[in-house]
Amino acid sequence: MTEDRVGFFTDTSVCIGCKACEVACKEWNAIPEDGLSLTGMSYDNTGALGASTWRHVAFIEQPRPDGRTQLPLVDGGPDHGGGGGDGGGDLRWLMSSDVCKHCTHAACLDVCPTGALFRTEFGTVVVQEDICNGCGYCVPACPYGVIEQRPSDGRVFKCTLCYDRLGAGQEPACAKACPTESIQFGPLDELRERAALRVDQLHEQGVTDARLYGHDPDDGVGGDGAFFLLLDEPEVYGLPPAPVVTTRDLPAMWKHAGVAALSLLGGAAACFAAAAAAGRPAGRGGR
Repeated sequence: MTEDRVGFFTDTSVCIGCKACEVACKEWNAIPEDGLSLTGMSYDNTGALGASTWRHVAFIEQPRPDGRTQLPLVDGGPDHGGGGGDGGGDLRWLMSSDVCKHCTHAACLDVCPTGALFRTEFGTVVVQEDICNGCGYCVPACPYGVIEQRPSDGRVFKCTLCYDRLGAGQEPACAKACPTESIQFGPLDELRERAALRVDQLHEQGVTDARLYGHDPDDGVGGDGAFFLLLDEPEVYGLPPAPVVTTRDLPAMWKHAGVAALSLLGGAAACFAAAAAAGRPAGRGGR
């Protein structure tokens, strides 16, 4: 992995749900409109990440769990308690801008037969749409369910972390457009340090549920290139609690398959040898 790896730190505690990141992503990457239909369950009008939604701001309205501390108004952040600055009310809003995680151990890379998916010099994972053949192998391989095929042509699309902008020395469009700096871009090691300090700050202010997700290099995907500060369990945000790279066991599986194949070949060779020996005519000494 490159030493100059960059990524995203998304601090959901200051997300206001404005969806500026979604708009900026679509505008810069010329992503087609994908419905904008209200689900009836939320104010969210995009629903989930997909081939035509590379950034998705989740709106989660929930009864405030017993014993949970309302997020205070810190550094101009929103009142996620849902009951005003005085701490009243029995509902709270959780908002989070989701994106491709750009995994350290990316299963989509492992299964792509054409090389359409590749690791960039920035440590990010990008799809080359002109090489993608639409096989769809990467779709079930992703432990986060990020990659999707576009119905119009069958090819897959996802966040590129604005690879073209990075090459020009610019930050990704979504981070540039975020008015609260909920989406932070930079060297991954620096972002991890900054995120740890932010969690400590929130804990000191009584927000004990604040935790990081996807930051640990020792997790099931080797750490994410896009990680998050959450205010509840990952499942609440639609994130898997313990993601694991789906191709983790491939080397062992190929090894076992190779041993089994050699065993079959050895058995077949032994059978042919035995059959040949049994059918061989007797020599002169046997007459």
